[in-house]
Amino acid sequence: MFENLTLLQLQQYWWIIISLLGGLFGFIMFVQGGQTLIGRLSKDDEVLKTMLINSLGRKWELGFTTLVLFGGALFAAFPLFYSTSFGGAYWVWIAILFCFIIQAVSYEYRKKANNFLGQKVYESFLFVNGSLGVILLGVAIATFFSGSNFSIDEHNFSHWQTPFRGLEALGSFFNLSLGFALFFLVRISGALYFINNINNKTIRQRAVKGIKIDMPIFLVFFLAFLFQLFTKSGFVYDSTGIVYMQEYKYLINFIEMPIVFAMFVIGVLMVVIAVFMTIHFEKTCCIKTGGVGIVLTVMALFLNVGFNNTSYYPSLFDLQSSLTIQNSSGSHYTLTTMSYVSLLVPFVLAYIIYVWYQMDKVKITKEEMEDPHSHNY
Repeated sequence: MFENLTLLQLQQYWWIIISLLGGLFGFIMFVQGGQTLIGRLSKDDEVLKTMLINSLGRKWELGFTTLVLFGGALFAAFPLFYSTSFGGAYWVWIAILFCFIIQAVSYEYRKKANNFLGQKVYESFLFVNGSLGVILLGVAIATFFSGSNFSIDEHNFSHWQTPFRGLEALGSFFNLSLGFALFFLVRISGALYFINNINNKTIRQRAVKGIKIDMPIFLVFFLAFLFQLFTKSGFVYDSTGIVYMQEYKYLINFIEMPIVFAMFVIGVLMVVIAVFMTIHFEKTCCIKTGGVGIVLTVMALFLNVGFNNTSYYPSLFDLQSSLTIQNSSGSHYTLTTMSYVSLLVPFVLAYIIYVWYQMDKVKITKEEMEDPHSHNY
């Protein structure tokens, strides 16, 4: 089956999978967003705080599952990107990794007996993961469009051209606008999740109030990002692999790929509708609508930067070192073998859905948290 596909078709197939996994991870980052809302929604009420942390604690491992799938697929399908980005911009990736490590540690040790750091320290770790970790991740993703300073020699060894090793991306307003847009988006999805998952009037009222604050700020940063994206020049490669600049490239990509553009528009509209229905009609199930919207939006952005002869990881130092899905992928044999393994992805997604359903059969209540026999994070 897969062995009959051309190398380009396999490369495109795997970029679609990576785009989907990226979209799923963008949705599951409601956990990170929820972590930044713990203080706002609980106002130091220990019972409310326990409800919020337990609600997130039952889902954070699903995010790690998706993150591992995303990273593993990217590494196996496009190894040159992995070696270039992770081997060059390592300070950014180390910082992101550290933020996710302290998240796992916090959920495991916050309630441990004889915790010498104290609960407050671990709760602050959760906030760092949900704020700094998300912003840095958004900045790193933005470099897919804005580019980085590296070169690749004839042996495929990458050479980073700045001593900041990826941290220089923080000096770009374009990159930061996506980072902060992602930060406020996951706060909104975190609030939608709490409204759906926790049966508590106080939390729901505070969550709705928080959405009213975060939504306008998200729109400011998101629209700023889109304006810059649609008006900037992009990195194009021709049939010989030569990379050159083209004005309005990412806007042109959406125009020339109407299905991808439709995915993007529908995704954004679904997020807006989810927020509108939650605020004005007091709906409690809009995390599902908003979640699908986030998946479609993120997936469309990945497809925009990877397809239509576009360099998905451009080099500002040397245009011809820019990475594309064609010059950075594994061999035909590798991609073919992996494609058969990819048939297991639906089973992983089914597992995530099943676990989610089992966890959400009964909504979290104050009585459950006050039960001394219940497991609390």
